[in-house]
Amino acid sequence: MKPLNKNLAGIGIFLTILNVNVMAVGFRLPNQDPEGIARGNAFAATADNPAAIYYNPAGICQLEGQQISVGTYFISTDIEYKSATGGSSSTVTDFQAVPQIYYVYSPEASPISMGFGVYAPYGLGIEYDSNSAFSTLAEKGKLLYACFNPVVAYQICPELSVAAGMTLNYSDVSLQRAIGLSPGDQFRFEGDGYATGFNLGVLWQPAPMWSAGLNYRSATQVQYKGDSIAAPYSDYHNTKASLDFPDYIVGGISFRPDDKWNFEFDLDWTNWDRVNDANFKGTFGGDQTFPFRYTSGFMYEFGMTRQLGDGYFASAGYIFSENNAPDATFSPLNPDSNLHLGSIGFGHHGDPFSWAFGYHFAYNSGRDVSGNQAVSPLGETANGTYNTFNHAVNFSVRYQF
Repeated sequence: MKPLNKNLAGIGIFLTILNVNVMAVGFRLPNQDPEGIARGNAFAATADNPAAIYYNPAGICQLEGQQISVGTYFISTDIEYKSATGGSSSTVTDFQAVPQIYYVYSPEASPISMGFGVYAPYGLGIEYDSNSAFSTLAEKGKLLYACFNPVVAYQICPELSVAAGMTLNYSDVSLQRAIGLSPGDQFRFEGDGYATGFNLGVLWQPAPMWSAGLNYRSATQVQYKGDSIAAPYSDYHNTKASLDFPDYIVGGISFRPDDKWNFEFDLDWTNWDRVNDANFKGTFGGDQTFPFRYTSGFMYEFGMTRQLGDGYFASAGYIFSENNAPDATFSPLNPDSNLHLGSIGFGHHGDPFSWAFGYHFAYNSGRDVSGNQAVSPLGETANGTYNTFNHAVNFSVRYQF
């Protein structure tokens, strides 16, 4: 191995690693149920189905008997990039599937309810076409963060419930990028790790027309172990990496003027300031630390649901999500921006079966990035304009027994 090749290949290897979500909320994936999605995820103060395990675990006290909900979230990414010099790139827009499973048991005449959820609060992936204008910075990446979440809720009185749960988390990550020293060379990394955390919830309904909810999820840190290779310049290297996943808190207020309408507003804050540096050991090129330097921010969520009779309902919602990634540490694998999301959905509540469908789109009017510090050995940067237009659908079925 030539030292010159080793040093060049090592420069910037991890500038974009792990930052692989395609939404404008860092690498969070807040869409976990079609009824919640259809309402713009304004669900913390409603939380009246098994997905409350994610949105507000205190809400499971509203459910009776045993209920299980199974759903899948499908998302397609559409990112268009143009540089100031005329270069362009776009993403491969295949749909990706993210499953969700929730189970709730509320014993009869008991103030205690129990639940268990399996879902992915972070993740997804992104892949650019083969003619990417920044292939030495990013080609494709994928992040899986699967959460296994047992919870227990206690109804203190008919108006007030509280809940707590443990999150057992498994994460897997992969990254691929060109090196640029010769045609077809590549850097690849694959690794996985575990972390534990917790979530808390409060649901308060002081009057039939009003309810308020609070949902908190703790921060976690995943220590990844895996392999990296700079082909054809090296064999596989044992590589370790660490990444912080932030804590966040969601507060919501629901107003129900009658038994047909439900309006809710939620304020969702994520502590992205926690995600500062990513540390990598054992890479081809030596140990390295690279900054993410995200800034904390809000999602503003509004939703409404109309009961149509005979168990049928329809919902609509809107989210404004603040940009969390500064220009200096912006990554093409996470084209974060101020984002607008609109949603609609419908479904049916029955006995013993229920179902729901939700759709949302996400777009920005174009984010201009300048002063980016991610410069490859070939001089490629992430500077330019990024346009986002994503589509996603979620469908679930629920069985009560």
